[in-house]
Amino acid sequence: MQVPPEIFHQTAESPATPYAWSGLQSAKRNIRQNIGEMPRLREKIERLLPVDRDRAKDLYEELNAHLKRLMDAVSICRLCLLEMAMEKEAAFAGQLHASIRAFSIMTPDYTRFMAVLSGFLRVLPGNDDEKGRSKTTSAAIIGRLMNNIRMGYYPTDLAHVDHIVRGITFPEGVTTNLLDPCCGCGLALRRLADGNNCWTYGVELDESRAEEAQDRLHRVGVGSFFRSRISHEAFHLLFLNPPYLQVIREGGGNARSEKMFLVDAMKYLSMGGLLVYILPYYRITSDIARVLCDNFTDLSVYRFMGKEFDRFRQVAVFGLRRPKTDGSELVDAFLETVACAEDIPELSTLRERRYPLPAVPLPVNVFKGAIFNELELQRQLKSSKSIEKLLERSALDSREKRPLLPLNVGQIGLIAGSGMINGLVECDAPHIVKGRIVKETVRSYQKGDADTILKETQTNKMIFNILTPGGFRSLV
Repeated sequence: MQVPPEIFHQTAESPATPYAWSGLQSAKRNIRQNIGEMPRLREKIERLLPVDRDRAKDLYEELNAHLKRLMDAVSICRLCLLEMAMEKEAAFAGQLHASIRAFSIMTPDYTRFMAVLSGFLRVLPGNDDEKGRSKTTSAAIIGRLMNNIRMGYYPTDLAHVDHIVRGITFPEGVTTNLLDPCCGCGLALRRLADGNNCWTYGVELDESRAEEAQDRLHRVGVGSFFRSRISHEAFHLLFLNPPYLQVIREGGGNARSEKMFLVDAMKYLSMGGLLVYILPYYRITSDIARVLCDNFTDLSVYRFMGKEFDRFRQVAVFGLRRPKTDGSELVDAFLETVACAEDIPELSTLRERRYPLPAVPLPVNVFKGAIFNELELQRQLKSSKSIEKLLERSALDSREKRPLLPLNVGQIGLIAGSGMINGLVECDAPHIVKGRIVKETVRSYQKGDADTILKETQTNKMIFNILTPGGFRSLV
């Protein structure tokens, strides 16, 4: 996994603020706004119900929208707190989210509800001014997030890769194609392929790591995965361990890289192919869950073990790709399986040979990274016959050539002057011939009506210098 450089968020308060922090502050402002708006709307509904039910109904819908925005803001707070390793505060946010979901917006008195929300804001990091703008930040939290960003590269633990391999059935007699869009040095994909009949394909943003990966993998594309050119539905297995932070899209919007990689990479996986998707359990949000439920079947989730889980809170999601369907009814049940880390089974419990790979050969006709790669070009040229055809000699070039008719004097002169018959002539009387052409000016005089006219004519003269056993001769 590699974190791209765009994860920083530029603000007036700080030249480089991690998104987890700025996202938390933005969510806090949204909660504070709803705290002010919702009681006011509830009072207006109460006044309008006896006199204008249609207007009261419109305000009811508006109040419902505020409740949904409030739930979304609390959910964002939970994700940001988990990313900042603030487990207790994140658990509080999860409980608050459940309480908001169960809250009836027609409750006459909002006092207690608003007090709970205000108390939640007070336990969140960052001191705000009277307008809700963050004045100070926590140096410890920002420092920890910035250190994670600077580290940037987090290779998948190989002991956990071994558990993943144990749960895969590789078909006999078929060479399977494995793709890792964030391959790093190629260690994880190499471990997946060892002992199995596989071709390994990786893409890596960092050129030095990509160079190292080329010693381990069959094909490596260098540069941004999103600008690579790869054959669709050409891979039996997609091993996806993307960056875990928020990035800026080319159009300027914000997006989580976990979802961007998933949406863009799954089109390269064949139908029936296996997805191995590694990310923190708390990053399996409703939108990511919807993508998984729409496009994959036989989904299961296993958490990493011991210190690896304590460090990154990672899980491995397994699923077999299917044609896209409406999986909205499956989302809530899937999210329930990852709601609590302690309830997620460990990766060591993954059943042996649980997921089979398709037993069908798949050609990878196109695999090009965003950056020119000399080693990859060499591989492509070796597999292409275009250069061989360009350089191959004609059948006529390899045969001894004889004229169909005897050469005349002019043809002999052209051949000799071009140097084609210079050199040793093997015959009964061996000799060496050197031909050359010299220009001569021939002057002639013609009588005109008044006087004599000088006329000059340029001519080419062929000279053969011949060295024979009997001596040197020059023929003009």
